[in-house]
Amino acid sequence: MLNKTQRTLERILPRYAWLPLLVTLAWNSVAYYGSRLITQGWPHHLVELPLDQAIPFVPWTVSIYYASFVFWVVNYILCARLSKERAYRFLSADLLAKTVCLVCFVAFPTTNIRPVVGDTGFWNGVMRMLYEIDAADNLFPSIHCLTSWFCYIGLRDVETIPRWYRTCSFWMAVAVFISTLTTKQHVIVDVIGGVALASGCYWLAGRTKMPLYYGRVFDALGGIFKK
Repeated sequence: MLNKTQRTLERILPRYAWLPLLVTLAWNSVAYYGSRLITQGWPHHLVELPLDQAIPFVPWTVSIYYASFVFWVVNYILCARLSKERAYRFLSADLLAKTVCLVCFVAFPTTNIRPVVGDTGFWNGVMRMLYEIDAADNLFPSIHCLTSWFCYIGLRDVETIPRWYRTCSFWMAVAVFISTLTTKQHVIVDVIGGVALASGCYWLAGRTKMPLYYGRVFDALGGIFKK
């Protein structure tokens, strides 16, 4: 039974990607939640632009904000199973980007001013819940936007992925960008920072030996865990 389950998992996700994806998830949590522990009580900066004030607060778009988590899981698995070479480029770029996020969150803590949410209505209730569980900090660059853009750029030139799905991934990423603004979770600078950081790290991973060194580390670790 165990071997059958293992084979099923390997058809979904190759063994070489298991540990890197787990580390990606763990490091994302370290960058986001670990930095919050460090900067708690520190002064936080506002980077809101006049244009941000003109963007309306649209509570129902929190549905897109939450749907992004499913988007991430599906596309990260798709990117990780393309090939070991492409997976290591993608995941090493993600690891680098989240490291930069950690540095930014500690070196330049940011916050924003959230709107008053109404007491009635389903979507207002969902927004209040989001605000309660997610503090207004660690905003620049936006990890939500960075991760969503990775979901697109990791697949955009992959011919084995249907064009319609790659197009949908692009528009889903854009929808997530908009939702971070219309839920007032982020401001424009956060979105731009997240997209630019993802693009820059993915570009760097494609033009340096970073994925090679990343792969050597995880191949070695994978060998240890097999013993």
